[in-house]
Amino acid sequence: MDFKLTPEEEAKRKEFDDFYREEMRNAPPEWGTSMEAMFGLDVCWEFHKKMAKKLAAKDWLSRPWPKEYGGQDASLIEQFIFSDVQGYHRGAGVDPWGMSMLAPTLLFGGSDEQKKEHLPYIARAERFWTQLWSEPGAGSDLASLTTRAVRQGDDYIVNGQKIWTSGAHRADWGFMLARTDPNSKRSRGLSFFLVDMKSPGITIRPILSLEGSHLFNEVFFDDVHIPARNLVGEENQGWITSQMTSNFERSMIMIFSFLKRELEELVDFCKETKRDGKPLAQNPFVKHRLAQLAIEIEAGRSYAYFVVWNQIKGGLIAAGSYAAAAKVMATELNQRFFYTGCQILGMYSQVGESRWAPLQGKFEKEYQQCVSLNMGGGTSEVMRNLVCSLGLGLPRSW
Repeated sequence: MDFKLTPEEEAKRKEFDDFYREEMRNAPPEWGTSMEAMFGLDVCWEFHKKMAKKLAAKDWLSRPWPKEYGGQDASLIEQFIFSDVQGYHRGAGVDPWGMSMLAPTLLFGGSDEQKKEHLPYIARAERFWTQLWSEPGAGSDLASLTTRAVRQGDDYIVNGQKIWTSGAHRADWGFMLARTDPNSKRSRGLSFFLVDMKSPGITIRPILSLEGSHLFNEVFFDDVHIPARNLVGEENQGWITSQMTSNFERSMIMIFSFLKRELEELVDFCKETKRDGKPLAQNPFVKHRLAQLAIEIEAGRSYAYFVVWNQIKGGLIAAGSYAAAAKVMATELNQRFFYTGCQILGMYSQVGESRWAPLQGKFEKEYQQCVSLNMGGGTSEVMRNLVCSLGLGLPRSW
């Protein structure tokens, strides 16, 4: 594996970097690092949509796609470089579900009609998506979901409830799993649908976090009509499609790049802040923990490049076990990073939204939120099972 980029790729990286370095100066002060700000605050959502339009005008949202669907037939590594730069700058403008998950899934397994109907809108930043998977009794164990879809003529009639649906109140469309064969157990009998979020019978109720932010929602389906043409793949084979979608979510370069930026800011803080008359950076404990974080972040970034190399060489599905391992590495490192940061900051890490809060109070919020990444998109336990079964060929434990 060669880690060096070609001159053309280096030039493209610089172009991405220059754009985000300039544009993110205009980000609202509330933008911060959390998805709660993007989906919960109108000013942040409007900034996100404005940035999406700018990215679309440059054809950066869909460069690896075929030209007939709004892409540029660019290499996967070029899109990977873009994600690397975006993560470092905490960049706005990329729909985390439409771009990162649904679009590649449609390109891989959607019909020609579905590609033509949805991909150009995503490429032009004219349609934003949400993921309708988890249910009150089916989160990490998604195969136990109970939302029903019954075929009636040219439609499927859907009834059920989804929960913890991120950004549903902002989305134009959603992709969902529903049970189409009630006699089949678990992952058998599920189907993958595309649904217009403005369809009659859909009710969205906010789930507010304890501090009042609005990211999550409950979504209720009461006799919702979904046209049969919105079935992705074959009926009762939606589990296979959903696993393809999950693999596209897990290269994890954005988290490693985001942590690289966070570490740089934490190191600067330690150099500038004194305890007992000496900079924190001179404390042996602090020096050791910062060095350990730097090593783990660079190891994670290298592994993310290894994942995309395998995706290019063997295909996205073949690299599924590598992507699962990257998901574990990234989310658990993210948790260790913010826990360590809180130890270094001490009692000040508990201060948020105050002039006394160091580093804009981000550690107070991230300490509470970082654990959730170990569950969202598949728990670490599930990911480790995938590494064992797909990567090592060991017997499945479920």
